[in-house]
Amino acid sequence: QVHLVESGGGLVQPGGSLRLSCAASRSRIYRMGWYRQAPGKQRELVAGIFSTGRTNYADSVKGRFTISRDNAKNTVYLQMNSLKPEDTAVYFCNVGFYSDPSQDYWGQGTQVTVSS
Repeated sequence: QVHLVESGGGLVQPGGSLRLSCAASRSRIYRMGWYRQAPGKQRELVAGIFSTGRTNYADSVKGRFTISRDNAKNTVYLQMNSLKPEDTAVYFCNVGFYSDPSQDYWGQGTQVTVSS
């Protein structure tokens, strides 16, 4: 059984920064990523990072968000800068393992609210 523990969400003013963390209970992680879901909208990919270090980002966050991972800690981070009200959503950690790369594991979600 896999456990993903997320932290770092909260309320921030426009232009501010937040850093999200997600720690997995297992190692040998193939891919890690962050998705978000705003009220009334579909869940969307924000950023992903593979074991090779390759990353991908949604166009809406390029240049503002940075995804990184610490393989020794089985942890993925999302540094979010220059936050906008439209970044408000529940952010979910997503992980896939080498044992079954097609299987998705999800965190419980952490709320990010950008408001003045």
